[in-house]
Amino acid sequence: MALLPILQYPDARLHTVAKPVAQVDDRIRQLVKDMAETMYDAPGVGLAATQVDVHERVVVIDVSEEGNDLHVLINPEIIWHSDEGRVYEEGCLSVPGVYDKVERSAQVRVRALNEKGESYEFDADGLLAVCVQHELDHLLGKVFVEYLSNLKQDRIRTRLRKQKREAEKV
Repeated sequence: MALLPILQYPDARLHTVAKPVAQVDDRIRQLVKDMAETMYDAPGVGLAATQVDVHERVVVIDVSEEGNDLHVLINPEIIWHSDEGRVYEEGCLSVPGVYDKVERSAQVRVRALNEKGESYEFDADGLLAVCVQHELDHLLGKVFVEYLSNLKQDRIRTRLRKQKREAEKV
């Protein structure tokens, strides 16, 4: 397994729309393992392939306290969402140090393939529902800060560019 570099906002590659996985094979299974290792190491609760510059519909999520409940979502789709919304404070491994409130559906039903290529469905609410919606946005080329005002987005871009310049000086 290997740790993968995570793209940082405002990298344009984060806006690439991911393509469906044609076949769940050893390459995809290795990608899932590497993504999970990267997510746990970061540490985070979700990671989309787009964030590691692989533009295929693959997501890993683990919202458990113990880090022992990995969800693998290949070609995921939300097949139902509640009309009720909930506001959660979100963060993102691609936008380090930035947290803000985003409203999303309170509940979702998801259909995906697992790492064996088997189709399955599950219902999610709470943090898992938020995480699923957040990660599926990445597959569509959308980063959570795009839900924020233009002013907040500009401030975030400016701050992250400044951090990057300072890190490159070291």
